[in-house]
Amino acid sequence: MNESSRLYAAVLAVFLTLGCTLPSLAQQPYFSRAEMPDLIKCLPAPPDTIGPDFGHDILRYMWGKTQRLDSERAAMADRDAVWTRDALFGAFEEAFGMHLTPEGTPAIWRVLDNSIATVDSIRIAPKAFFHRKRPFERFNEPLLTRWEEDELRGEGSYPSGHTMRGWLTALLLSEINPSAADAIFARGWEYGTSRVIAGAHWQSDVDASRVGASIGFSRLQTSPRFQSEMEAARQEFQRLCADPAFKPSVAIADGRKYFVSLTEALPDAILEIRYFSSYNFVGSRVDGYLAPVALLTRVAADSLRAVSDDVMRLGYRLKIYDAYRPQRAVDHFVRWAADLTATQMKPYFYPDVDKSLLFEQGYIDKRSGHTRGSTVDLTLVDMATGKEVDMGGVFDWFGPESHPDYCGDPETGRYRGPRRALTRQQFQNRMLLRNAMLRHGFRPIDTEWWHFILADEPFPDTYFNFPVR
Repeated sequence: MNESSRLYAAVLAVFLTLGCTLPSLAQQPYFSRAEMPDLIKCLPAPPDTIGPDFGHDILRYMWGKTQRLDSERAAMADRDAVWTRDALFGAFEEAFGMHLTPEGTPAIWRVLDNSIATVDSIRIAPKAFFHRKRPFERFNEPLLTRWEEDELRGEGSYPSGHTMRGWLTALLLSEINPSAADAIFARGWEYGTSRVIAGAHWQSDVDASRVGASIGFSRLQTSPRFQSEMEAARQEFQRLCADPAFKPSVAIADGRKYFVSLTEALPDAILEIRYFSSYNFVGSRVDGYLAPVALLTRVAADSLRAVSDDVMRLGYRLKIYDAYRPQRAVDHFVRWAADLTATQMKPYFYPDVDKSLLFEQGYIDKRSGHTRGSTVDLTLVDMATGKEVDMGGVFDWFGPESHPDYCGDPETGRYRGPRRALTRQQFQNRMLLRNAMLRHGFRPIDTEWWHFILADEPFPDTYFNFPVR
């Protein structure tokens, strides 16, 4: 590897370690920073600390702290703090009605990406010029989003970059899908309010930032390339909606109606919902799990009931570790993976894996099949003893020992050892579960013996985000 290749690899590793999104190679701002409006001249100075406007800021800061008592609203504020394109655009998917990716919606992604790159530049000068102290620093209190404290401490508070990006995204998406403008702007408003709830910004920071985003949006309108790319985005949206095979993500909004509780569908199943507890690789309850409940789409639950009936005839019950997983939970995993100091559960789940490599080695991803609602993590319990069947490894173990082909060929059921790693009986126990799932329409994956996806899942392109409760 030459010197330039090593440098590129090192930079890539840093981005992955921090959970950042590398900019698209096609990203092209519509204007340079010098060609954009100067917000120092456009916006008023932040409120003086002895005036009534600052008193309002303090009252709103106190109000924001009360909102943290609402677990769902606090979880939204935590998700909204993630500084990546995936997280930002994903926050609007429910309101917009479509899952946004560079591959699936390239024209929409392009105009969003280029617009953010253009307008984001105008917040830098006023932040440095006014250098306003953030509320959590002034009151010497922790942020709701403690994981971003070190990054924000000492950085100017006025205006709010998160709010500008959120409000600009709302302005852009409402042009692409004007029929959903009400929901899109409501989400954009809450996106900025999340920064008050987190304690990262004053209300006046947020208010000025919505104006700043609108100023930047107005400048975008003067770019012929922006107009051309916006038209391409609108046409792409209309084409996708007109496609009979397209399943819009608008189902996310009331998606719970497509799901059933496994307690009702499989009354004989045992639930041990790990992400509702602190006994998981994160070490705390995961966002979006408001109750120790397992949910699946109706068709997946029906297939799993057939599996349950099958194994019960052999003397076993199913134990469910996880089923439907909201996108907010996956976002929580991504944030956790980026925090290299959070390693309290390393001895239990990934003792041999460098946490900085979790993305690179595929243990953590920004999208999960669980979020589509037809994936389940499970094991078997012996009805005679009431104990879990020995699978030779624990749920969510990060390592090759969890692979279905570890010490054997799952296609033929042939065990090949070595016996010290996984016994013949443990391998056969895994095969017992695997074969029962395959018989009833589920397919396995190559890295986790406990993980199965309904082969004919009803929402293959929809990532739901309603909480588990």
